[in-house]
Parts: sequence; structure tokens; C-alpha cells
Amino acid sequence: MSNHGWTYEGPMNSKQLSVFHEVMRCGSFSEASRNLNRTQPAISAMIANLEQELGYKLFIRRAGQLTPVPEAHYLFAETREIMERMRVVEMNMKRIGDLEQGRLRVVSMPGPSVILIPQLMARFARSRPGLEVALLTRSSAQVRHLIATQQFDLGLADWTDDDAQDNQLLHRQVVTMACVCALAADDPLARKPWIEPRDLRDRALAALYPGHLTYRLTAEAFARAGVPFRPRFETQYFYPLLSFVEAGLACAVIDPLSAESYRLSHGEAAGVVFRPFRPEVAFSVALVTPAHRPPSQITRAFADTLRRELDLYGRGPR
Repeated sequence: MSNHGWTYEGPMNSKQLSVFHEVMRCGSFSEASRNLNRTQPAISAMIANLEQELGYKLFIRRAGQLTPVPEAHYLFAETREIMERMRVVEMNMKRIGDLEQGRLRVVSMPGPSVILIPQLMARFARSRPGLEVALLTRSSAQVRHLIATQQFDLGLADWTDDDAQDNQLLHRQVVTMACVCALAADDPLARKPWIEPRDLRDRALAALYPGHLTYRLTAEAFARAGVPFRPRFETQYFYPLLSFVEAGLACAVIDPLSAESYRLSHGEAAGVVFRPFRPEVAFSVALVTPAHRPPSQITRAFADTLRRELDLYGRGPR
């Protein structure tokens, strides 16, 4: 804009506008300096710099009185909404930095997404009223793909280096834990401190589909014990196996995260109990984030919460 033959070329910065708004609101440099916790000469210098950049005076100083010129009233009105928006942005950024606000998008494999992760998210969100949460359940392969393509912030998937085709697109924290044996609550085997393949020689079994690593590892454990491994029931995910166990139709070797989700959802009414299985059948899960996009503060905080929970199972079933 131009005024009195002078063309304005310099940008007004946010500090100048903040000081200008406080001076307009208070009507004096001295009160504005107190409110902004700055010296009066600093406030005067800031206004003088703004006037110099604009090319004309914003205030008339006469007999100790400070009188805004009409252009000052115009600037005050035009920038009021901008300053309020800046104040809101500054406040929101502080809340984000304090982990009070943000958006958390998580995608998880089915077992832990039933109860375990939702309960962790509920505790995490309870003290953060400004947090928005999204949780999607997908197969582990789909979890890895959705994280690799940056469609979600954090993922939980079972992990094998052979199956993970998007390794270079993922950051991962891998936790390896021991599978447990699921038994009907009234099964006599539930009295044993742990279960071995020979205990299940004459029992119907439920297991994941044959292509899954856990199926192969369990079959190898049975083979080493000289016990046939011929599951009667097969499912794509661990959690549905528990329906056959609860009905007394089968026993199953499952991951401890699905077992914990079952315990949390059924409480004292649980029809299934879990015992350590020997020899150990390893099950690895990975917390995954996009390799080419840094996680937000809130994502890192929840990832730390989830990692601490996973580490409990990484030390063996509880």
C-alpha cells in the first residue's frame, strides 16, 4: 500500500503486531510494557520500527497523551482476527508440546485391538481431553502396508523378517514373547503349571492357518516330542480360536496378547484359562512407524506406553 508518496515494502512481524495491539488496548506504552513484561523503551522502539516500516505515524504523542491516528484504528481492526488466531495457534502448539492435544491414528492386528489396545488408549486419553483417537483393525500384512504408505501414525503387527516386504519403509521396535496354551476352565490340564505337547496327544487342537509362522513353530515342537499335530480347527487370527476352546472342543497355542485381551474382556466369568507352553513357541510383534515421516510428540508418547505394556509379555506370560 502507499501513503504520502511512500510505498510499503517491509512485512509486519508478529512481535510488532502483538506490541501494537497491547498498546492500542491499554492506551499507553507504560501499561503495555508492564502487561508484556518488557521495558517501556523496548515497547517504544518496537512501535517506532513499525511506524518506520509503514512510513507514517500510528500515534500522536502530545502532553503525555497517546492518541491513535485513524490508520491505527484500521490496522487494529484488520489484524484483530489474525492476532486471535495466532494466540489460539500458540496455545494449541503448547498443548501439543505438553501432550494434551493432537491426533493419534493407530492400526493393529486383531488380537490386541479387541480389548488390550483400546483400554490403553482410554487410559492415555483420559487426561488429554484435546486428543482425538482412531483405531483400525487389520491383518498384520495390511498393518505394515498402511504404515509404510503413511496412512497411519503407529501400527502393531506380528513380525517376521521374511514376511515384511516393506522393511525399508518402516521403523520398527520388535518384542519377542512366548506363546501360551489355552484350555477350557474346567479342563483337568488346567491344574498343571505348564503344558507340553505330550499333554495334548489325545486332544483336539485349534491353530492358525498353516502358512503362519506360529503354526510351523508349534508343529515343530510337537514333532520333536513325537506327538502328531493335526488341528481340527483353523482360523486366520488367534482370537477366534478361543471360541472353540471355550466350548470345550479344542486346546490351542496362542499369542499372549490375545490371551490378555480375552482375560480383560471376560474377567471372573472367563471360560478359558492360559498356561505356559513348553518348549517355548516364540511370537514376535513389532511397533511400526513410517520410516520417512517423523512421528508426532503424541504418537511417540503412546508408542512408549504401548512398548512398556509389550515388554511385560516379552519377559514371559503372566
